[in-house]
Amino acid sequence: MTENSIRRIEELQQECEELRVRLKEVEAASEAKENFLSNMSHDIRTPMNAIVGMTALAKNHIDEKNRVMDALDKIEIASGHLLSLINDVLDMSRINSGRMRIQEELFQLSDLLHDVLVIVRPMSDARGHHFSFESGEIVRESLYGDALRLRQIYVNIISNAVKYTEEGGNIRVRVSEESLGERCALIFECEDNGIGMSEDFLRRIFDPFERVNSSTVSGIEGTGLGMSIVKKLIDAMEGTIEIESREGEGTKVRIRIPLRFEKLTVHTEELQGKRVVLIENDPGIISNYKQYLEGSGLQLEIVSTIAEAVSALTEADYHKETVDGVILGQELCADDDIFEAASYFRKSYPHLVMILAKECRFEEIEYRAERAGIDRYLPVPFFRKSLLGTLIDALSAASSVRDGNGGIPDLGGKHILLAEDNMINREIAKEILIATGAGIETAENGKEALQLFEASEPGHFAVILMDIQMPLMDGYTASREIRALSREDAKRIPIYAMTANAFAEDIEKARNAGMDGHLAKPIDMTALMQVLRRLS
Repeated sequence: MTENSIRRIEELQQECEELRVRLKEVEAASEAKENFLSNMSHDIRTPMNAIVGMTALAKNHIDEKNRVMDALDKIEIASGHLLSLINDVLDMSRINSGRMRIQEELFQLSDLLHDVLVIVRPMSDARGHHFSFESGEIVRESLYGDALRLRQIYVNIISNAVKYTEEGGNIRVRVSEESLGERCALIFECEDNGIGMSEDFLRRIFDPFERVNSSTVSGIEGTGLGMSIVKKLIDAMEGTIEIESREGEGTKVRIRIPLRFEKLTVHTEELQGKRVVLIENDPGIISNYKQYLEGSGLQLEIVSTIAEAVSALTEADYHKETVDGVILGQELCADDDIFEAASYFRKSYPHLVMILAKECRFEEIEYRAERAGIDRYLPVPFFRKSLLGTLIDALSAASSVRDGNGGIPDLGGKHILLAEDNMINREIAKEILIATGAGIETAENGKEALQLFEASEPGHFAVILMDIQMPLMDGYTASREIRALSREDAKRIPIYAMTANAFAEDIEKARNAGMDGHLAKPIDMTALMQVLRRLS
């Protein structure tokens, strides 16, 4: 047998081996897809059955409010689960087709984490978990990245920890940062003491359609696409994910994403000499307040109960000392007691600024908070910028009211762009704004506002007040178009939504469109002047 023949035989053997390996991979992929379709058939039918059944039940008992509400709650839960299944499949389709795009927009880290915790904590509480959130030293809060996809990643990881950790288990989430020069690394860690994973499954965890157990066996539902989507999103963000796990012992996930950040300096002159009572009994949260307020010039008096706060306010009143505000803390007491205390403070100390620091959907408690006289809401978790910004806004607005001048700033020499399609509303707003001394230029729709801004010299406008519902081009679109312009001032000019659309989702839309804030109609003079004071 010639040397060429031997070489050819070896090549054929190698090709056969490669084909066998490839065949096994194809068979494994085919089996995974078959399992996926089987699981999806079960997982889709389960919430659909609940939706159909509970709808029929609600119709049959339409006059029984409690039974109808219970049915609607279950329909809402089932619908949310069904939507998550569909979203996973559609996301995977978009990723595989190359249509998934990672956005790079400015977002606040505190807002992102607040949204994540509001979503996952009820899931964890329902299973009786001990859920804890920690943060390392966070100094870069304004980041550029895809906040929506980051939230999707973090919620997916924590949801897995919740699903695969038995009732009464422990889940710990930690967020920290590392400096990378012009960028920073946002580090997210989630650790649980759940069922864990085998080494064999860890090697396949990012493969599409893979799950620890089928839902028909474990009762844990899902597409098996979540971790595959997470990995592809992290790769697209140039990040890394590490997973440590042992069967029966739990899992630890560590995600590291490099992000650009905005260099910001918070000026705290308006806090100099102010005195605020903090009602909080969690040592970790108290430590955060002390750290973030260090060097601000604000005097913080810490008490652990409402009774102690009443005592501190009474004593200050006796000595004719001024207390400017009270922060009602996260780990304080039941909501009913918080609102009752706030009502007492409002009646006894009318000029006292009250800030509620809480990890919740504010729209769920907004009505009660307003009735109790709470002035500001500080979403938890918070960091230095969000804490100082809330305090400055709240205390400076209160100072303006006490000074009796309405807080009208002197904006002589500055120009304001007002976009409002309703003639009467436009004239009212213009009359209010003229009192500041600023030059007012108006637009009747978003397209005209965009054209006015494009035609102006860079830096000409100090702020844009943008209505939302306008003909030709709405406020959201106009704001996005302005932010997309190549000129530098388009990126930093303050844009505030001025609209009757004041629901939480409207505020979120305004933020996603690149707006800096939201002023609900009818316009609150104090809130408007508070915004304009930042320009003076």
